[in-house]
Amino acid sequence: MKISFPFFIAQLLLKQSNKSKAITLCSIIFRNSLIKRSLTLLILLSTGFNAFCSPNENFYNVRQYGAKGDGKNLDSKAINKAIEQAALNGGGTVYLPAGKYLSGSIRLKSNISLFIDQGAMIVAAPVSAENQYDEEEPGAGNAYQDSGHSHWHNSLIWGEDIHDVSIIGQGSIWGKGLFRDYVKGKQTANKAIALLRCRNVNIRDISILSGGWFAILATGVDNLTIDNVKLDTNRDGMDIDCCKNVRVANCYVNSPYDDGICLKSTFALGYAKSTENVTITNCQVSGYDEGTLLDGTFKRSENPVYKNHPTGRIKLGTESNGGFQNVAISNCVFDYCRGLALETVDGALLEDVTISNITMRDVVNDPIFLRLGSRMRGPKEASVGQLRRVIISNVNVYNADPNYTCTLTGIPGHDLEDIQLNNIHIYYKGGITDGQPERQVPEQENKYPEPGMFGAAPAYGFFIRHAKNIQLNNVQISLLNADNRPPLRMDDVQGVYLNRVKATDFNTGKLTVFNQVTGLQTFDSLDLK
Repeated sequence: MKISFPFFIAQLLLKQSNKSKAITLCSIIFRNSLIKRSLTLLILLSTGFNAFCSPNENFYNVRQYGAKGDGKNLDSKAINKAIEQAALNGGGTVYLPAGKYLSGSIRLKSNISLFIDQGAMIVAAPVSAENQYDEEEPGAGNAYQDSGHSHWHNSLIWGEDIHDVSIIGQGSIWGKGLFRDYVKGKQTANKAIALLRCRNVNIRDISILSGGWFAILATGVDNLTIDNVKLDTNRDGMDIDCCKNVRVANCYVNSPYDDGICLKSTFALGYAKSTENVTITNCQVSGYDEGTLLDGTFKRSENPVYKNHPTGRIKLGTESNGGFQNVAISNCVFDYCRGLALETVDGALLEDVTISNITMRDVVNDPIFLRLGSRMRGPKEASVGQLRRVIISNVNVYNADPNYTCTLTGIPGHDLEDIQLNNIHIYYKGGITDGQPERQVPEQENKYPEPGMFGAAPAYGFFIRHAKNIQLNNVQISLLNADNRPPLRMDDVQGVYLNRVKATDFNTGKLTVFNQVTGLQTFDSLDLK
């Protein structure tokens, strides 16, 4: 083992494109005694001499292509040159050793691994003509989604119609020069990573600070893995749009002003495509001040505009032309952010979703929000969608905002269907003494879907409306302070099964408000005192 150690060092030097030092080390080894020379020769033959003492043709160090890594000189030209050379040779690893690489647009290609090593940082340069950001391409050519979902080239790192590509390493990306919004009539770069119509993509181990409008935007990407990634940004963390076979795991996403992990299905491809076969597991979302996830301080904003109203959260929807099928979310933590949101309002199906083992703390709006609406931003021939077959289990929520409730609602003539809520315990702050549990709640059928869209919550636990076949099993609704609203209100619900549904003793008003509820079955429930 001691003899093989120098060869390990030689290999490491070669990976850093330091051929001369590697060869020198190999020559020193051969000046040893006869026994050692024999042993080292045996090692070389068994492991492959070329792996250690010849250049690695599939490894491209950007320093050899002119990158400085000093944070002052623009390095995107050198990085792109390394990528192009690797692509010409059939693919390989483009390597960024430790340093700060000031950069404009980096163009990914097929069969390329962009390796950002520990201590290496790609820094988005300020937007200007000399900084070589690519212009917006014509884009989707429709008005059915925001501008950010219609362009990809105006990004720090982008790829289109490519396959077998990865962005990996323990290094980081700082979107310092990126815009967090779209500015009409002005050149902008507003995404850290943007991918369009790709397949077999891996993003692993990197960190992104201030990722612009989207830290990661993946549109029409199939076979996508995002693993052990940290996003600490001022807008959306990751938007997974019209993608199939997606695995998001072990990620930390802090996004105080927008969504953390967001599945969408826009019309950006020019046709409706569902986001399907998705797993999200072992992730944490939060709304701390930007930058304080990565620096470990986890600060909460004192800015009155955002204080107590961070976003964060995991969401399906808002953009919902193609729909969502076969989605599993498990083992996730929400801290100081919004809750789960499942929405379809543009004519698509949202179906076959399971969510389990979720813990939330200091949730600033609805812990659970399910919305079927009819905003219908899309082609005129589309019809109202459906939201059905959703199971949410093993959820624990503490210190939820009293001005909100868990909301599950369709619209008249279009019900939510087959929803199960199992093993759920929610502690609300309570303290509302002038609530209006009998008030007429507006429908807001064609509005943007968002918790709070219906005004003051008529119940402190659950508001369920326009729904069919609803099950609540082993649900405990607790108050930290007295509240005069009921724990449960239902309007226009057909088929309700309540099994061991309990509530706190702090309730001072009605136990339930039921309007047009049929097919009600209860077992060991509503014994609320």
